[in-house]
Amino acid sequence: MRPRHVAVGTLMLIVAPLGWLWLTLLSPFSYERPAHLPDIEQGQHRVFVYGTLRFAPVRWLVMGRAGETRPAAIEGYRREALDLEEAPDERIQGEVITVNAEELRRLDRYERLGIRYERVPMRLADGRLAWVYRRLDEVAQAHPAPDGT
Repeated sequence: MRPRHVAVGTLMLIVAPLGWLWLTLLSPFSYERPAHLPDIEQGQHRVFVYGTLRFAPVRWLVMGRAGETRPAAIEGYRREALDLEEAPDERIQGEVITVNAEELRRLDRYERLGIRYERVPMRLADGRLAWVYRRLDEVAQAHPAPDGT
């Protein structure tokens, strides 16, 4: 095999995943924020992360920075696949990151807010409130109401 073909193949192996990541995480073409969602308030927001956003490289790709996280937990829930489920004697370990309005908007894009997830305030084990992404009901995802509810 020619070195040129190897170089082109290697380049494609690098460019294709990067293109997919850009398209799904950052591009304006793959997500349009549903109109029924309220505007994001300016200022700092605490977000509890318990899945892929616990990894600094993922946060860097999504938000443009990894940010600092602090260990956190939510009492009375357990992780069930891609969501949280009530479980009185359990707790979910995760991390809290503080983000600004633009970074929260980017997190909303990553989580497909209003399409796959909703962002709800939940009380952490230490008593503070933080945003948490929760899966939307699958029926609601497949058949959204005309008024957006």
